Amino acid sequence: MKDDYMEFIQLVKKKPGIDLSLYKENQMKRRITTLRNKRGFDSYVSYFKAMNKDDTLLNEFTDRLTINVSEFYRNPKRWDVLKDSILPMLLKNNKRISIWSAACSTGEEPYSLALMAKEHFPNARIQLLATDIDANVLAKAKQGVYSEQALKELPDRLIKKHFTQTGSLYKIDESLKKNITFKKHNLLSDPYPETIDLIICRNVLIYFTDQAKEQIYRNFSNSLKKNGVLFVGSTEQIFNPNKYTLHLAETFFYQKA
Repeated sequence: MKDDYMEFIQLVKKKPGIDLSLYKENQMKRRITTLRNKRGFDSYVSYFKAMNKDDTLLNEFTDRLTINVSEFYRNPKRWDVLKDSILPMLLKNNKRISIWSAACSTGEEPYSLALMAKEHFPNARIQLLATDIDANVLAKAKQGVYSEQALKELPDRLIKKHFTQTGSLYKIDESLKKNITFKKHNLLSDPYPETIDLIICRNVLIYFTDQAKEQIYRNFSNSLKKNGVLFVGSTEQIFNPNKYTLHLAETFFYQKA
């Protein structure tokens, strides 16, 4: 069978506007091939043509590209550093700060931030932007309904205080939504927000090529205010932060010079 994957990449770049060449090819191709075969197509181009006519297939494809595994306070020790060190530093001279949760998936991360702000920094004015490339996960994020598994790192008292349980699902309190703006955003092609105090982008960049990562780090640095902070995932250390006008503030936290 002819491998038409390169043609598929060009087609997907036009619609839905995702540049697959900036993702690690082996991982991405394996993921797409599994989905293509599951839907019964014997070539990538025939699969694309079907997606182009069927929004259900297109949405499923976009979901498959974005790894939507998330939970509240994922890697809690890092969140403790955020609470005890990074946020107090950012709030020291300014009680109003802006935070961007990039590639926020189904919303656990921005809601974790909103919860932390309400519990520990009640007098701060924190504006949250939460973005993702996938409109489906953003819709779920706006609903704010989660399984018990997603809440496993939260103490029971916080669950009782900030969630309403219905059966096996937990709905987040509406008050935690009011300072969050959810918006669709492609890290590889859309303009980045400006004058951000804290950017959180975790467990996403591992799927991109080194070239794409460099572009994203540069854009993140440009988005940050002076002394602003970038918080990355536990497998995403930046080995040459100076290249992006950043320096290591704490493990996995990089501050703009």
